[in-house]
Amino acid sequence: MSKPEFSACLEWLFAEPSDVFVDRISRAAEAGFSAFEFWLWSNKDIDSMFSVAEEHDIAVAGCVAEPMVPLTDPANHERWLAGLEQSIAVAKRLRVPLLIAQAGDEIQGADRRSQAEALVIALRRAAEMLSGTGVRLGLEPLNTRVDHPGYFLDSTSEAFEVIEKVGRAEVGIVYDLYHSAVMDEPFEETLSGHVDKIVHVHVADHPGRHEPGSGSVDLVRRLRWLLDNHYAGRIGFEFKPMTTDHQALAGMRADFERSLAAV
Repeated sequence: MSKPEFSACLEWLFAEPSDVFVDRISRAAEAGFSAFEFWLWSNKDIDSMFSVAEEHDIAVAGCVAEPMVPLTDPANHERWLAGLEQSIAVAKRLRVPLLIAQAGDEIQGADRRSQAEALVIALRRAAEMLSGTGVRLGLEPLNTRVDHPGYFLDSTSEAFEVIEKVGRAEVGIVYDLYHSAVMDEPFEETLSGHVDKIVHVHVADHPGRHEPGSGSVDLVRRLRWLLDNHYAGRIGFEFKPMTTDHQALAGMRADFERSLAAV
């Protein structure tokens, strides 16, 4: 089993009221994280983020490919691809290896198969743009039961089918254990034979979307299975912390890492 590397999602972790976003980078580094991630780049100071990350020797694990528009609708493709070009430029500036893409909401009354085909077409065109950049795209399934009603892609199995049709190494899956648990997906059955398509993992417990140990999902067992099955990407802590104590978050990361390493 490979040693995991953890990333802190700074939209929720190490956040303080009215703080400057780059201060969260410093707090994450001080807590022992080797990487951090965030959502939108368009509302961030990219130059300041680069400088602070360099100062603290902390990597940027990923961010969102903007704009966030439904890729199930071909009418959005040109706009999204133009934004992807800008997102790739930001990723290269920050040395980000991963851009996260979302399918968008299902188009009511439209044929589901046609929407899936539109998604595949958009991702194939994205793969051409990503070729040779060192940046990959991760398509993320989301739950429709709690957080994202109406979202098109709430099935990890269907997401794997989409990626297989795209057929490009530049595009894979962001697998979120929380969203998968909310949808009651059978863990090993869903992932068996597909771990090579996973480019990033997100972690939060269920219910509540809080830190590991706050809910009922055996996150350590599931992550250990992923590592045993040759997942080698980062593990992103994307949860709403029940504490604002930075030392507690640091201890949580260290405890989680020890639990994964235990025989």
